[in-house]
Amino acid sequence: MRKIIRLFSSVTAALCAVIMLFVCIGSSSLPDSLVCYENDSRRISSFYSYENRASLAAVDYQSASPKTETLTVFGLFPVKDITVSQEDSPEVLVSGEAFGIKLYTDGVIIVGTQSVDTGNGKKKNPATEAGLQKGDIIVSINNINVYSSYEVTSMLNENNGNSYSVRIKRGGRYKTFNLTPVYSPREGCYKAGMWVRDSTAGIGTITFYNEKYGTFASLGHQINDVDTNELMPLLEGEAVSARVTHVQRAGGGATGSLWCEFEDYTLGRLLDNNEYGLYGSFSQISDKAKAYKIASKQEVKRGKAYIISTVSGKQPERFEIEITKIAYNRDGEQKDLVFRVTDKRLLDLTGGIVQGMSGSPIIQNEKLVGAVTHVIVNNPEKGYGIFAQTMYEKSKTLK
Repeated sequence: MRKIIRLFSSVTAALCAVIMLFVCIGSSSLPDSLVCYENDSRRISSFYSYENRASLAAVDYQSASPKTETLTVFGLFPVKDITVSQEDSPEVLVSGEAFGIKLYTDGVIIVGTQSVDTGNGKKKNPATEAGLQKGDIIVSINNINVYSSYEVTSMLNENNGNSYSVRIKRGGRYKTFNLTPVYSPREGCYKAGMWVRDSTAGIGTITFYNEKYGTFASLGHQINDVDTNELMPLLEGEAVSARVTHVQRAGGGATGSLWCEFEDYTLGRLLDNNEYGLYGSFSQISDKAKAYKIASKQEVKRGKAYIISTVSGKQPERFEIEITKIAYNRDGEQKDLVFRVTDKRLLDLTGGIVQGMSGSPIIQNEKLVGAVTHVIVNNPEKGYGIFAQTMYEKSKTLK
């Protein structure tokens, strides 16, 4: 009898430990708030679900306000309270077409510094001596706003060694420095000792058109400066039609890429470059776009899915993938989903995920669940994705 009691106590303790482990995991890895659509299941994963703490009285769906519900594990043990909001299930026009990006910055980015030869073997770096750094965004010089590298170089280099008040943006804060260029006998002019950039160009994939708000969403991640890795602050820009002419396959530790030819046709105007993607207003919707419902985060499951991407010409195609991991509580990191390419045809064509495929829509159960954001460099058959719901919510806020 004592052995039975000890065995029962050990089993009970083990079960309690397992339950507590699931409670702790659920509390940290699952979100504190959810936006649900009308046909959503109340189950988040195989182990977690939520239910109303109050009575299950019927309410008019359209007027339903955010509710506090209890997240449980195994449908029995409470994990934490979460806020649940209900909305209409949105519909967008899913694209998957490659497009060209022409982006002009709001301010001028310092992409590097260099010492100036002042003669007799002496070198000085006016920029670093003034306190300026690589990655700073110059917004004005002597209280005059600047928007191009030409303006900056003209003002700083073509002078008689005068000092300038340079206002910059660094880490979201504004600072002002006093910069005094120095004379370079070899070049016969004054130099500030820095390199600057005011624009960039590239390619990506359009995820969807939000017809209701007149906007489009793409990339699923921000565009960073290639030298500083800082976000390119958008002043204005264009999305232009593009044709895929060649694919540089991924493999051997090298990241592959799509090669595109820009066409003389503007798809839209760029409005925002942020951590959830590149957004704009469209002038015309592609005839290749197809209507899909947006899936809520909790609808996304591990298993079979598809990406829609253009890897040849201008025709988007479907390719099979498998979603292997879902992180419900990592908004803004562009790594909500982990997937691997299982489509042999895509693997033969590209070697996996390559540059230019960012923004490719991810479809599961005939709903838009996400978009491709990054490749796993050492294993191009695998990639990351962002929730479509996150991108959709952002697309509603643009003007």
